[in-house]
Amino acid sequence: MTVVIIEDEQPARERLAELLKQVMPEVNIVANHDNVQGASEWFRQHPMPGLVLLDVQLADGTAFDLLKRVKIDCPVIFTTAYSKYAMDAFKAKSIDYLLKPVKKADLERALEKLNEFKQLFTHSESNLAVGNVAPKPEYKKRFIIRLGEHLKTLNVENISYCISENKGTFARSFEGLNYPMDHNLDALEQLLDPQQFFRINRQYLINLKAIAEMKVYTKARVIVKLNPAAKDTPIVSSDRAADFKLWLGGDLP
Repeated sequence: MTVVIIEDEQPARERLAELLKQVMPEVNIVANHDNVQGASEWFRQHPMPGLVLLDVQLADGTAFDLLKRVKIDCPVIFTTAYSKYAMDAFKAKSIDYLLKPVKKADLERALEKLNEFKQLFTHSESNLAVGNVAPKPEYKKRFIIRLGEHLKTLNVENISYCISENKGTFARSFEGLNYPMDHNLDALEQLLDPQQFFRINRQYLINLKAIAEMKVYTKARVIVKLNPAAKDTPIVSSDRAADFKLWLGGDLP
């Protein structure tokens, strides 16, 4: 099995590599990384491994920052010294969550679990070896909108941006009309094509075509003027600014 280890502490990386070889002598560790940027670039340029051992706290961010940048479509086992990230890890569909220092018995159980659930993953090393490519995900093309007793359809291409306000979520059309949505922004972020829509902050999910003007703001943040105009001109949050620029340049997957 091919394995990638992403861990910012060298002793921990070496320990994981040694434990893997003890538990699975045939293992092939194809890459080691200690930061989000380097790991992101590696995944964009190489086929998926059979397994990723992923530390939560990395040199330039967290494992969840990495998962926002690239789709790791293979089994993941999280490692961390902090149990507080367990819920986020399981939301990320990980195989297991191991507390450091990782014990051999815990790693063995995690690998046994991996064997049990291997069929749930869309990629496998055998498929990649013969050149098979996973199908592209299907994104929403339209939504059903409820307006009182009436129903109508809203095509995704007509959505300028989605906004969360007053405990509700609304889609703003390019014609300037607001439509109540049954999904919150977290759900819409998964349903809409990430090549076309980007979550710039907690309140706004915007269409690339809706951007009318951009200006640099403090701490590398960006002010975005939308078409049609939003009530309050939105600002790209500091934790999203780097990915926003990658998205603008077409460099996010």
